Amino acid sequence: MSDESLADRVEEWMVGQMPIIQMHGGTSVVREADAETGEVVVELGGTCSGCGISNITADNIRRDLIMDFDEVENVTVRTASSGDQGASTVEGGRGGELKHETESANHF
Repeated sequence: MSDESLADRVEEWMVGQMPIIQMHGGTSVVREADAETGEVVVELGGTCSGCGISNITADNIRRDLIMDFDEVENVTVRTASSGDQGASTVEGGRGGELKHETESANHF
């Protein structure tokens, strides 16, 4: 097992995925990664908010993280629900306030 924390390793993994997300104007940040519980939380922002294929991106992130990291058992992928795009959303974890859906969209 690596000396790096799960959060660091997941963040590094997400950086490898960023070209796919960024080429469509999206952003991402790892908010939680707990090796003890197996829980990971990723937020998507930028143009991922309101994007018609963000559910596919979320499914791919969820599936790949569970497959690539033995300790990951559950992945939650969130997108900003405000409908805003650009600097007011995630912006790689350095953006403004995020507003999340409180009800399941049945694909996250």
